[in-house]
Amino acid sequence: MRLRLLSVILLSVLSAPGCASTGAVPTPFPRPRGSVPPPPAATPVEPTPAPAEPVPSDPVPGRPVGWDRVAATALSYRGVRYRNGGNDPEEGFDCSGFVWYVFAREGIAVPRTVAEQYRAGATVAPEDTRAGDLVFFNTTGVSPSHVGIWIGGDEFVHAPSGSGEVRVERLGARYWSDRLVGIRRVD
Repeated sequence: MRLRLLSVILLSVLSAPGCASTGAVPTPFPRPRGSVPPPPAATPVEPTPAPAEPVPSDPVPGRPVGWDRVAATALSYRGVRYRNGGNDPEEGFDCSGFVWYVFAREGIAVPRTVAEQYRAGATVAPEDTRAGDLVFFNTTGVSPSHVGIWIGGDEFVHAPSGSGEVRVERLGARYWSDRLVGIRRVD
């Protein structure tokens, strides 16, 4: 069952466009721990080294491992440029490629596209939001069309196409609060 799920995820990653994508197919790297390796690429890709230390156990009972690390990892990519279909800090990120990459760096498999990410995990009420939750927006009339990573308080980090780089925004800003369509937690 797990192998079948990984195969479905890998096929959807390779065949689906990213946030507001033109159809660019992302290179499936880095891979979450335990995932199926991708087929060989036509052009060799220099792998990004994995973090030297393993994700530590979370000292708070009942809370998933590494959620604060997901937020910290996301914040470490502030300033990386936007690129439609991008999922790599060297080439740039689109919104769902950014989420996919950050979670993969922490060993957590999430789907590649906004729509697939929206269907993953469980719905979270705004008052129960915690670092690492995904926030989804309708920015194009197709819902959901944009995703970011909640980092705490009233803030999330994302790769917006308009500004051209990964940055932190306030969810309470009218633009974002008017377009919020859901919050999801991927465990």
